[in-house]
Amino acid sequence: MENRLVNALNLKHHPVALVWTNEKPVGAVEFGRDKWGCVMYHLVAAAKGRTAVIGRDTYGCVGGGVGMGFGNCYKDFPGGCEAFYRFLSSGHGDDERAQQVAAGMAASGNKEMADDFLHGECYLKNPETTKCFVENLPIQDIPADYVALKPLEETDLETENVRSITLLVNPDQLSALVVLANHEHPERENVAIPFGAGCQIIGVLMYRELDSATPRALVGLTDLSARKNVRRILGKDVMSFSMTPALFKEMEANVDGSFLKRNTWAALA
Repeated sequence: MENRLVNALNLKHHPVALVWTNEKPVGAVEFGRDKWGCVMYHLVAAAKGRTAVIGRDTYGCVGGGVGMGFGNCYKDFPGGCEAFYRFLSSGHGDDERAQQVAAGMAASGNKEMADDFLHGECYLKNPETTKCFVENLPIQDIPADYVALKPLEETDLETENVRSITLLVNPDQLSALVVLANHEHPERENVAIPFGAGCQIIGVLMYRELDSATPRALVGLTDLSARKNVRRILGKDVMSFSMTPALFKEMEANVDGSFLKRNTWAALA
């Protein structure tokens, strides 16, 4: 489907709808069972016109499983939740058992993850801080077998269970979206940039916004690992902007008569 917002922003990529479904879309891109992959690859695939699907054993990594809403998959991280808390923060150091786990990762070809397992990604200060982060994530087990990422124009917002809509944007387009999100209700906070994995921003953190009385849009792709994964495909200047379907419709309705029809935006577009 065509929409005014996409045209006004002159988007390079398709908007992506995240859909809960019990039926796997025919021909969808999907990771192999229990194989590693970054959900952001699927977001990019959908932004380029293909449908991707994530299932309960094809979510790619434990963070992706959490992000899409398949429960607390951190329990399945090598060594369990406590090991994940160390992985995201300060690492395992010289712990003998951790050395053995890391050696197995390296032997399977994942030397970078082995190094992060030992020394930590250092995204959070320490394991205690990471535990606090995980405990405050809106982890849930969604009532669906699959999460599909689809080009918006191939999605029916009235009949499909769409949980979020994400645009991949450059800094100018991101700025425009922030302004437009506040066009009708500037008295409240309408856009946020939470800390979290790229998949969590478009997934469980957006699911939480759906339950809010005043759902916010969320800026994403601030996840450094996700940015590294998709940089070769998207370039270095792309961010994500996720909305509930209701907020998307509101912003779409506000295009006409807004700054998107004025000279300042025309000079930037």
